[in-house]
Amino acid sequence: MKVKVIVTLKNGVLDPQGKAIQQTLNGMTFDNVSEVRQGKYFDIEVNENDESKAKLQVEEMCKKLLANLVIEDYKIL
Repeated sequence: MKVKVIVTLKNGVLDPQGKAIQQTLNGMTFDNVSEVRQGKYFDIEVNENDESKAKLQVEEMCKKLLANLVIEDYKIL
């Protein structure tokens, strides 16, 4: 079963990479871009047929490795 995860910085955490992307886009005549927040995306293939069990395993992965819970949030899709 494939599980998708999106990890993003929490609101209020500075995002210098997102700011640099936003400024570059503005410099490329995309003047209507007011903010960019960057993150990470994971496609994880789990050898599990039960969707709830697969998502529980991926949640543990997020807590232990994929996300820094101090500054990042994650969403399992």
